[in-house]
Amino acid sequence: MKHDFKLDPNIYLPLHEVVFNTLRRAILTGELDPGERLMEIHLANQFGVSRTPVREAIRMLEQEGLVTLRPARGAVVSSISAESVKDVLEVRRAMDVLCAQLACKRITPEALDALRAACDEFKKAAEAPDKAITTIAACDVALHDIILEATGNRRLKQMVNNLSEQMYRYRFEYLKDSDIYGQLIAEHSAIYEAIAARDEDAAAEACGIHIDNQEDAIMKQIALSAGSPADR
Repeated sequence: MKHDFKLDPNIYLPLHEVVFNTLRRAILTGELDPGERLMEIHLANQFGVSRTPVREAIRMLEQEGLVTLRPARGAVVSSISAESVKDVLEVRRAMDVLCAQLACKRITPEALDALRAACDEFKKAAEAPDKAITTIAACDVALHDIILEATGNRRLKQMVNNLSEQMYRYRFEYLKDSDIYGQLIAEHSAIYEAIAARDEDAAAEACGIHIDNQEDAIMKQIALSAGSPADR
């Protein structure tokens, strides 16, 4: 395990929850890969804590489905299954289409300007020489959050936010392939143009294509990692 993890101290949380939050963030952002082992003693030494809070944190991660206990290997980061991707993206597709349609009706000129700027920021991040995935992912989240906020529907926002953390992990999977960045830029532009034109049908189609292509890209990454030694 060659990671430079640092705990984010929080005086209001027990130590095992601080360790849990640190490892959870590393899994969701792809810093810890599917199939990677979580060795208590190494993590305890790295964090400068005893093995007890690490063990408790791993147990919490297992309960969330982010960690799997395997015979002879101990705790490993859970793989992203094709079934879970399909389940989540089917729901997310329906919600994103609805978000875009409502945004066509309700988005303000100021929010539309912000959406255009968010598209530009994503393009800038995706075309940067270093292409930091964390930055690109943050720009992608910000863009979709503007559309979500423009719906003005509090219940819809709650439902989308309930899926956001799982989507964050999937987002990192498809952003591993830099070859799709140009496609993502074009898809964001199509979504923006449809919303700017208040064309609900075009916005729904553009969002549907966007999610469908995400699913294809994630499935490709799953297939590529299927033969990795870390996953066996």
